[in-house]
Amino acid sequence: VQLQASGGGLVQAGGSLRLACTASTFLLNYYTIGWFRQAPGKEREGISCISSSSITIYYADSVKGRFTISGDNARNTVYLQMNSLKPEDTAVYYCATKRGNGLWNSSSEYDYWGQGTQVTVSS
Repeated sequence: VQLQASGGGLVQAGGSLRLACTASTFLLNYYTIGWFRQAPGKEREGISCISSSSITIYYADSVKGRFTISGDNARNTVYLQMNSLKPEDTAVYYCATKRGNGLWNSSSEYDYWGQGTQVTVSS
């Protein structure tokens, strides 16, 4: 399984970005896909996930109401629409996948990771 995260960039506060996580194989009916981020000097933070077949979705409190996760089975892609971005959203964003039922926001539960995409929000 290979994951490719894309869509990062530089945006002003209040702006939007859409990240994409594309899988090398057909995952979305069987795996949970999670988005994490890691800012310099901070621990990796789980911010959202979508379960297999898009049955369950979770968001961290820090992004709830601003970020939206969605899946496109036909494209083997999960998107993270990020609106009302804040400087504190600046981080490297990673997507990852897992099959187990562990904590959705625990990075140790995930088996495969994408390479990360940088998001920088200027004030």
